[in-house]
Amino acid sequence: MKIQNLKLYNSLSRSLEDFKPLNEKRVGIYLCGPTVYGHAHLGHARSAITFDVLIRFLKHYNYDVKFIRNYTDVGHLEHDSDCGEDKILKQSKLENTDPEEIVQRYINSYRHDMELLNITKPNVEPKATECINDQIEIAKEILNKGFAYEVNGSIYFDVVKYDQTYKRYGALSGRKIEDLVHCQDRILNCQEEKHNIVDFALWKKASPKHIMQWDSPWGKGFPGWHTECVALSKKFLGTTFDIHGGGMDLKFPHHEAEMAQTHILYNSQLANIWMHNNLININNQKMSKSAGNFITLQKLFSGSEDFKAYNPMVLRFFVLQCHYRSTIAFSFESLDAAEKGYSKLMNGLKFVKSLPMQENYEAGDADVKIKTLIEHCYNDFSEDLNTAKVISNLFLLVNIINDIKMKKINLESIDIVFLKNHFVHIVEEILGFNTLENFDSNYIDIILKVYRTAKENKNYDQVDFLRGEMKKLGITISDIDKNKSDWEFV
Repeated sequence: MKIQNLKLYNSLSRSLEDFKPLNEKRVGIYLCGPTVYGHAHLGHARSAITFDVLIRFLKHYNYDVKFIRNYTDVGHLEHDSDCGEDKILKQSKLENTDPEEIVQRYINSYRHDMELLNITKPNVEPKATECINDQIEIAKEILNKGFAYEVNGSIYFDVVKYDQTYKRYGALSGRKIEDLVHCQDRILNCQEEKHNIVDFALWKKASPKHIMQWDSPWGKGFPGWHTECVALSKKFLGTTFDIHGGGMDLKFPHHEAEMAQTHILYNSQLANIWMHNNLININNQKMSKSAGNFITLQKLFSGSEDFKAYNPMVLRFFVLQCHYRSTIAFSFESLDAAEKGYSKLMNGLKFVKSLPMQENYEAGDADVKIKTLIEHCYNDFSEDLNTAKVISNLFLLVNIINDIKMKKINLESIDIVFLKNHFVHIVEEILGFNTLENFDSNYIDIILKVYRTAKENKNYDQVDFLRGEMKKLGITISDIDKNKSDWEFV
C-alpha cells in the first residue's frame, strides 16, 4: 500500500503541514490536562480521545512517543483571568475539605474515566504545584529581561511592551492587541493594578486567607495559570518540542500566553505544531463547567433519572465520527445514533476476528475493494487525523464483511490475513475501541448453550429471560437455523 506522509493542521500557521519530528524516531507531545476541581465532563473526553488517536497513529508509524499531560492544581482563577478565587480553593470550601484532598479526589476520578475510555496513559502526569520553584525562576527571568513588572508583590507579563517590540502577540489566536486593550467586558475591578488589561500574571500575591501560597522574592504568593505549562513542558520535553495540544478554548489566552513567555525566555515558539480540538456544544452553547451546562463522564457512564447509562466506547465513537477540528452538537438522540453505528462496527469486528487465517485465495473484486478501503483509512489518518472519513470507510468495509457473512461473497476470494490484520489493527489499536475485550466469549458460548437447551425443551420463559438479560449487556441473541444460535451487539 502507498501511504502518504502524515500531515497535521498547525493552529499557528493556519495550514496543513507535513509532520517532521525534531528527533527522527522520538516525538514529544504536551497536552493541557484538566483543572482538578470536579469530575471530568464531555469536553475533557473530546480532547483526551483526539490526542489519544494521534498518539496511537504515531506509534503505528513506529515513533517512540513521550506524552506529558498536566494537572492544574493551583493558580487557575475564576473566569480564566487573574481575578477571583482559585477554583481549587473554592471547591475545597464547598466540600469543606483540604485542597490537597480535592485535587487527589478529582485526579483519581479523571484517571478512572480515562481508563474507561481506553486512553493511553501519559509518560508523566505532573501537577502545577510540583514545579513552583521553576515558575518563580520563569517570572524572575522575564522580569530581568524587562518584559514583566511588579505591583504589590504580583508579577505581570507586559503584553503591550512585548507586542510593540516583536509584533507577535496574537499570532496563535488571531487576536489583535488594540481590540483586546479596549475590550470592556474583560475589565474587572481586581485588574486595576495592571498596566494594561491584556497583561497576565506570572506570580500573584496571596492574601493571608489564601491557603495555597509559597515564598518568593516578592513575598508569599502563588503562580499564574499560564506559567505552569511553560515550566512543565521545559522540564520534561525541553524548550522546543513537537506537538502542543489542547481544546480550542485554550488557544486564548492560555496558549497565547505560553508562547509569548517562551519567546522571551528561549526565543522559541514552544511547539513546532500547535493542535487544537474543537468544542462540544449543547443547546448551541459551549459545554463547560463555568456555563453550568456540562454532563460528567461519571454520570454518563452510570446513567441517571434523566438518561440511560452509555458504554464509554459509544462516547469514543461519538467523538471520532466527527473531525477533531469540527464542532460537535451534543444530544442524546445523536448519542443513541452513535450507539447503533458503534454496534454495527463491533459486529463486523467480531465476525472478522472469528474468520480462519488462510493464505491461499484467488483475489476477486471484493478483495480489491477491501485493500483500497484499508489504504483509504490509513491515508485518512494521515490527512490531519480525519477519523470521520476513517469510520465512513470502515462502514463500507463492514458492508463487504456482512456480504461475506451472508455468503454472498466467496471466502476463498478474500485475503483473510490482510483483512484481519488491518481491520482489527485500525479498529482496536489506532481508533482504540476495546469492547470485545470486555466480553468473555467462553461465557457467552455457555449462555448460548443454555439458551439452545431451553429452546429445544420449549422452555420459552427461560428463553425470554436469557434474551432479556443479554440485551441489558447490549447483546442480542439470534437464531441462525433450528440447530444454531449466535450473538451480536444490539
